[in-house]
Amino acid sequence: MANEEIKKATLEQKEEKSLEVIREALERFDGKLATTFTGGKDSLVVLHLLKRAGGGEVPVPVLNLDTTVKFKEIIAFRDRMAEEWDLNLIITTNHEGVKEVDIAKDRERCCHLLKTEAINIAVDKHGWKALITGVRWDEQPARENEEYFSERPEHTRIQPILHFSELDIWAYIEKYELPYCELYDQGYRSLGCEPCTVKSTKPRGEGYEREGRSQEKEKIMGQLRDLGYF
Repeated sequence: MANEEIKKATLEQKEEKSLEVIREALERFDGKLATTFTGGKDSLVVLHLLKRAGGGEVPVPVLNLDTTVKFKEIIAFRDRMAEEWDLNLIITTNHEGVKEVDIAKDRERCCHLLKTEAINIAVDKHGWKALITGVRWDEQPARENEEYFSERPEHTRIQPILHFSELDIWAYIEKYELPYCELYDQGYRSLGCEPCTVKSTKPRGEGYEREGRSQEKEKIMGQLRDLGYF
């Protein structure tokens, strides 16, 4: 299916497309592949799709970025999922970056050091050739032209749910009765670091999904992605 076609497809068709991308990734990067898990709804869906493709278990290491300023609810949910789904959870923190940056002040430098550099440290340490993420086309303008397999200088980014909408994500979670972070029931629609995330003013599916994120950071998302951010 072309991009516009898959956006209009049924949830079941979207699931099959995502599983197709994941199976290709598992075959191409066997033993050199990991997935990211932020504790958020999108990467939760990716984890479940991986679990389906893996015959009931997530067949790759699961990378979580700990910036040291995540919501306690996100950390608790991450740890719960790691235990319940028997994840090979790898937590990465750029400890030197934490010392260098004034958190939440210089948004570009903060995100680059605490997220992008933390990713790069983990990829290099574990020798991964590819990394799966929960990026979606409709979530952020800087992501709307992404591809399922996107080459980066040091590794390949695999993005199996690009074609899911925010409402698709919640429909999937409801369909498979998946647990999710309690913050979503408190008015948050997109979860980031605690100093840079507030509750949304609009319900799911309306307005800008990431309105609760730092809008200063949202404006420079293209630059951040050029540096390796999700």
